[in-house]
Amino acid sequence: MTTEENDVIIYPWLAKANTRKEMLIMSVVIVGGHDRMVRQYMDICKKYNCKAKVFTQMPASFKNQIGKADLLVLFTSTVSHTMVSGALSEAKMGNMEIARSHSSSSSALKKILEQYCH
Repeated sequence: MTTEENDVIIYPWLAKANTRKEMLIMSVVIVGGHDRMVRQYMDICKKYNCKAKVFTQMPASFKNQIGKADLLVLFTSTVSHTMVSGALSEAKMGNMEIARSHSSSSSALKKILEQYCH
């Protein structure tokens, strides 16, 4: 416990919890890209205060795993047409913003997040 000038008790864990609630976290779904870049994509999203799900390959229940996100990022050069169509149909049903990029580089993701997350 710490005290301030007016002898008000402040719990550090409570202060951290309040600042987390005040920050708006945007959820992002990334479809496409390279397997070796998944960790980098997630780290970049974290820097922009975004929570990310990354799909570089199509899982069995892809449409169910997308969920409700604020932004859908499509890396069009490294994704199959079936993944694109599935992701777009879920995005339209969930009223998600859609950002497309031919490049799947980290700088392309940064540009998209600068545009939508700030």
